[in-house]
Amino acid sequence: MSVSGLLGSLGPEIEDPEEESFLLFSQSIPSQNLGFVDSKATVVDLTIAGRDLAIHQSPTILSSNRGGGTTGAVIWKITPLFASWITTPTNFLFKHSVLRPDSIVLELGSGISGIIGLALSSQVGTYVLTDQEYVMKLLNQNLVENQQHLSNTTKGRKSASKPKRGSVPVTAVPSGSNVITKALDWETDVVTPSLTGSASQGSFDVVIACDCIYNDALIDPLVQTCVDACRLRADASREEGNTTVCIVAQQLRSDEVFEAWLRAFSQKFRVWRVPDEHLIDGLKSDSGFVIHIGVLK
Repeated sequence: MSVSGLLGSLGPEIEDPEEESFLLFSQSIPSQNLGFVDSKATVVDLTIAGRDLAIHQSPTILSSNRGGGTTGAVIWKITPLFASWITTPTNFLFKHSVLRPDSIVLELGSGISGIIGLALSSQVGTYVLTDQEYVMKLLNQNLVENQQHLSNTTKGRKSASKPKRGSVPVTAVPSGSNVITKALDWETDVVTPSLTGSASQGSFDVVIACDCIYNDALIDPLVQTCVDACRLRADASREEGNTTVCIVAQQLRSDEVFEAWLRAFSQKFRVWRVPDEHLIDGLKSDSGFVIHIGVLK
């Protein structure tokens, strides 16, 4: 893994969170409203990297007064874009071997969809999706139904153009899958090596947080969880080229919340913004979305 090569391709390191916030929010940001794909649909059909997905979501949970948040109950616009970007064969994460066939990837705040895991899991060794307990039922259902469809398509069997909605009982992801789901609450749970789901590997190559920053009350717990997850790679093995890479993607909603996150994040991480040359259309400047890369200081 060439983390130094990756970082060298990103341009200047971010030194001033206030300046970064000013530069980003000075762009012509299109109106995305809150950023839902469709907050009222119970099933959303998507195509990611040429693969058809049918994703169940819960408008009922979204509109409920559940304590601890409800935003994970639906799909947000940046998620399909991020999934399409990160799975592109020419993505610089693959070029620099940050993502490889044996990589172990952790996603924080995955929500119910599992879209990034469904899209990326065939290109990495293990993909671990985490979120609060309330999303697990729909998350597992989406993974089981869509993985079965993708498996059938890969094997050349005749299948419908879309996964069959509700055709698979809600269950845990099969033990033979390289996709793992685990409940993880940033405010109450402890990040441990057991999250990898492996007896031989106790740390992650990549940590992903996609559109998790919308509430300033969650900034510190999220940043600390990113720190804890990246620190699982023991200091003894964090020599050049063997550092966990943290990827944070988000919609630009509030300059105050964004700057508060970046201040907290940059206290623990060295941070770079992914430049347009490494992005796909829909994620570049003036899109209202941004992706940052961090490595622990």
